[in-house]
Formats: sequence, structure tokens, C-alpha cells
Amino acid sequence: MREGKDLILATKPYASEIRSSSWFHLCTTLGLLLIALTGTLIIPFFAGRLVTSILSGLLIVRMFVIYHDHQHHTILQQSRVANAIMTIFGLYILAPTSIWKRSHDYHHKHNSKLFSASIGSYPIATRHKFEQMSRKERRAYLFSRHPLTILAGYLSMFMIGMCLQSFLSSPRKHLDSLLALVLHISGSVAICYFLGWQTWMLFILIPFTISCCIGAYLFYAQHNFPGVTFNDNEDWCYHEAALLSSSYMLMSPVMNWFTANIGYHHIHHLNARIPFYRLPQAMAGIPELQNAKTTSLRVKDIIACCRLKIWDPQQQRMLSLREAAALRRRGYQPQPAIVTEAVS
Repeated sequence: MREGKDLILATKPYASEIRSSSWFHLCTTLGLLLIALTGTLIIPFFAGRLVTSILSGLLIVRMFVIYHDHQHHTILQQSRVANAIMTIFGLYILAPTSIWKRSHDYHHKHNSKLFSASIGSYPIATRHKFEQMSRKERRAYLFSRHPLTILAGYLSMFMIGMCLQSFLSSPRKHLDSLLALVLHISGSVAICYFLGWQTWMLFILIPFTISCCIGAYLFYAQHNFPGVTFNDNEDWCYHEAALLSSSYMLMSPVMNWFTANIGYHHIHHLNARIPFYRLPQAMAGIPELQNAKTTSLRVKDIIACCRLKIWDPQQQRMLSLREAAALRRRGYQPQPAIVTEAVS
């Protein structure tokens, strides 16, 4: 079985874009999204407008993954047209290029390391660190990982995290974050004023709530799932972090299409230069990639992922709060450790 550099080299034949396919996927996705958004404005029946509103949210997810690949320099490089489209889309989706690329690149370089930063990820505390926290720190930590916070990704991750906090942390670097926020809020106000609150709900609120919720959950579950592992920095290994700390999310063909194959996340972390439309080919062609740790979008698996709160280095697994409390009652003392980083 290949591993390490040999395994990464085995993915190299798939790490080249088919330019015509990249343009096809971008143009068809963007075209369908524009049609769906237009439908929320012009269809005369509310039920039809609601359907196109929901469809818009799902198409934004697909478009975001295409944007994500472009930011990895995986597709459509050296194209001014593609760069312009992606820059505009980044502003539209409240993930402008400056903060998205910086945080996501950091995540790929530090995925699953026991580390104090949580840039581009949900924070993860070891059991020892969690027990050393004050009540205020615990509340803040648990709030950041709470299912309702993930559900409200439109506000928590994108408006506040990607835009407001990034601008406040470094105004000069992230002026586009302020621009995205100002454009989004002013656009929402204008739609409410001229077209009414119902149109704003169908054109903005529902699509962004759906897309940002799905995006926030994917960020979470792709690196916070039963069986995930984390390592001290000195024991960290790039290919093991990709295969052992990134999930293969089982989805229906329809959801695989709407999420643009981002469920093949272990392969994406092994080689981020593989275009999203070639990830299934890589998995089919490389046996070592076919025994990945899995999760899914089934309710049972979503609940299982959301229950995970704390990393226990002694047991080498994530614990629920109930499991951590049971260990504390039995007198099992956690080993000293530091806060870790985990996500997509």
C-alpha cells in the first residue's frame, strides 16, 4: 500500500484541469443560479417562487465549491474573466477573496495539528484545556460549536466571521470584507424598501440561510466526526492528516452534484490541486483512497457529529460532554495539552 510521498504522487495524474470542463461547470452553475434567483422575483405564484428560492440556496453551495477550487489555483487560472466572476461571487457570498484564501490556506497547512489557533476552523479543546477554562470561556467555546450556531452560519460564520471580524482584525488587509458587508446590507435594505419583505425573504434570506448552513456544517463535519484523529505537531504527517482527519461524506448523487463533490474531502486534503469534477476518478483509480473514514448527511450521523465537543489525547478520540463528565466522575485525570485546530 502506498503512503506518504508515493501516495501523493499517485494523485498527480488527476491534478490537472480539463479547461473546457471547468468553464462548462462554471457557466452552467452560474447560469442556473441566475435563472433560479430571477424566478424568486418574477414567478407569479408563491409556491413557485419558494421552490426557486430553495434551489438558489443549493446552487450557491455548488458555486461556492467552484469558487473554492479557483482560490486553490486548481481551475481557470490566468483568466481575467474567471477572476472577475470569482471576485464578485466572493463579495456576494460574504466570503471575499482576501479572508477566504488566507484562512483556508492556513487550514490546509495545519489540518488536525494540536495547535492553539483556530483560523479557518472550529476551535477544538482537549479535555485538560476544557477543564481549565473559566465558565465564560467554556460558554464561548461551546457556543462556537453549538448546532444552532452552525445552523445560523449566514450570520455567525459569514456575516460576522468572514466579514466583520476579519475587517476589524486587519482593516487594511480586508477592505473587501467591509465592502461585502456594506453591499449585502444595503442591497437587503433596498430590496425590502422597493420590493417588500417577502421578496427579500425569497431572494436573500432563504437562499443565504440554506447555503451558509450547509457550508458551515460541511466545514464542521468534514473534520469533526466519529473516528477523527489529531496529533501533536511533532507527530503530524501531511498525508495521514488528510486520510485520518478528513472525512469522506457519503451523499446521494443529487447532493454530490449540489456540493460539487466536496464530500471527497480526504482526497481534496491530500491534493488540493485535483479539480472537484475529477475527485471521483481519483478515488476510483487509487485503492488507498477507498477505505476512508466516513460520515453522511443522515440525521443520525449529523447528531453524532454535533455531539462531539472535546478531544481526549489519552483515548485518542473526540468525546461528548456527557462522556467527559462521566470520566471526571470516575476520577480519570486528563493529560495537559493545548487547544487544537480542526476544519475545513
